[in-house]
Amino acid sequence: MSKLTGWWKNRSTAAKVELYTRWSFHFFVVIEVFSFGLAPMAVAAEKGIQRHVALGTLLVVLVHGVATAFLSSRALDWLVGRRERPVRLAVATTAVTAAACLAFLVLRKTEHLPEAVAPSMVTGMVCFTCGSLVLCANRVRQMWCVAPAGALTTGIGVLAVGLPWGEAAGYTLLVLLTSLFICLACGFSGWLLKMVYELDRARELQAQLAVAEERLRFGRDLHDVMGRNLAVIALKSELAVQLARRERPEAVTQMIEVQRIARESQREVRDVVRGYREADLAAELEGARGVLTAAGMDCRVEAEPGRKLRPEVQSALGWVVREATTNVLRHGDARTCVIRLTAPEGGGLTLVVENDGAPEAPAGPPGSGLAGLRERLAVLDGTLDAGPVGDGRFRLRARIPGRQLRGLEVRA
Repeated sequence: MSKLTGWWKNRSTAAKVELYTRWSFHFFVVIEVFSFGLAPMAVAAEKGIQRHVALGTLLVVLVHGVATAFLSSRALDWLVGRRERPVRLAVATTAVTAAACLAFLVLRKTEHLPEAVAPSMVTGMVCFTCGSLVLCANRVRQMWCVAPAGALTTGIGVLAVGLPWGEAAGYTLLVLLTSLFICLACGFSGWLLKMVYELDRARELQAQLAVAEERLRFGRDLHDVMGRNLAVIALKSELAVQLARRERPEAVTQMIEVQRIARESQREVRDVVRGYREADLAAELEGARGVLTAAGMDCRVEAEPGRKLRPEVQSALGWVVREATTNVLRHGDARTCVIRLTAPEGGGLTLVVENDGAPEAPAGPPGSGLAGLRERLAVLDGTLDAGPVGDGRFRLRARIPGRQLRGLEVRA
């Protein structure tokens, strides 16, 4: 069963909305063929319609349905930014629709199609074409013009073949009402798909900006530490060169000072890197809550440590929270996330990060994040378990034994 449903569960929300929208428009082909194309075949025996006329109309409706479905598919590609706007295809589909409707009206005029069949066929073809054209429109004002334009053109066509004014008015009103309904549904579907993809891109951009901001912060810290020291080293080195050329003994003193500043710079760089690599657990928990909440998730942190942890324990668990938060943002489509820090009765410390919306199978090759966390926890004799737990939920659990703690007291 998981293999049958995996193709759906492993898709993102945007991909699910797109798949649903596309197949909804493809289903219009079935509706058009069964509702309008088979109508002449059904009444052929009762009304005396020639069989070749009924088969011809069925073929025309089938070709028209496939053309509108193809136009809708290309228009959806344009909405999500994969293709250019299908202007030529839209013009060709409109021309095919106009020619087919005109042919049906001629058959109605010559009484080869009964009065009860022709209006439904013409109306169906025009309204489905209008729905596809709405997806190709740039602005809402253009969308509102599609249905009236289709209805007006249909009324003019009815008058052009010599049918009475009353029948032309009936065609015009029927096409206008049905086309407005179809255009509204198609326009809303296209707008919804476009908004979902824009939100998905915004969410990905937010994650990229968070990474870029962290890199900038580290770059600023490194610049603040090294900028002044390197400038001093350059000046003192230049001064030492000038003194050495003059054979002054002060050159040795200046080089000793350069050596001291260089060693001090090394120490400060190590401090910066150590501060960057060591994560504070409380700060990471609060940061995870803020980031996930900003991404539209319901994040709940259940932890209340009563005493401070050892720095290496805080750093290891802080990195677990940081990596788990990154995985929740990048993988799957989570709506809820629970971060729980507990101290079981048997001793030790357990950190659990659980979220929903996780795919049953990974989208790509496994990364190095979890392997790095296991290495960090192994130094503290800790363990890390991660994997799906059913119902689309993913759980990451880190355990640290009690002998690595110093009087920790946790009230969950």
